[in-house]
Amino acid sequence: MFTYQTHGTCSTAMDLEIQDGIITYCKIHRGCRGNTQGLARMVIGQNAEEVAKRLEGIPCKGDTSCPDQLAKAIRAYHE
Repeated sequence: MFTYQTHGTCSTAMDLEIQDGIITYCKIHRGCRGNTQGLARMVIGQNAEEVAKRLEGIPCKGDTSCPDQLAKAIRAYHE
């Protein structure tokens, strides 16, 4: 399990598991509960690179958001 500490969002961390390029687990800690649970469920089973491309750069409060942070978490997972 990979844990990414978020920055600039209400959420505080994201747990990820990616196998063969597919997101198999995603949990977002804190944040807007319905939105973060929905986002996490929607990305499971999806191609991680495609998810990152779709979500990067989405702003919320300031220049980042939970979706943008998830894209950053996916990128960090691969580093």
